Amino acid sequence: METIRPSSDLRNHYTEISKQCHEERSPVIITVNGRGDTAIMGLQDFYQMKSELELLRTLAEAEEDVANGDTAPIQGTFDRIRKSLMERKE
Repeated sequence: METIRPSSDLRNHYTEISKQCHEERSPVIITVNGRGDTAIMGLQDFYQMKSELELLRTLAEAEEDVANGDTAPIQGTFDRIRKSLMERKE
């Protein structure tokens, strides 16, 4: 569950906010004039969220390919991957 704090807390209590983000692994919403403005989260959580989003986009593209009939036999796909990996080694 995220916490909501005013922007002055970011300036005056940064260490506490950072610790909260890391220990609770939840974002802190910073407000300006009572309205949400910025979300702060731990760097590890940011990278994880970014990776998960990239994976979801890849899966969505794959589902779209399947729906459009843009598929290929699995053996040919593995052969192309092996060939590409072997070329990288050289």
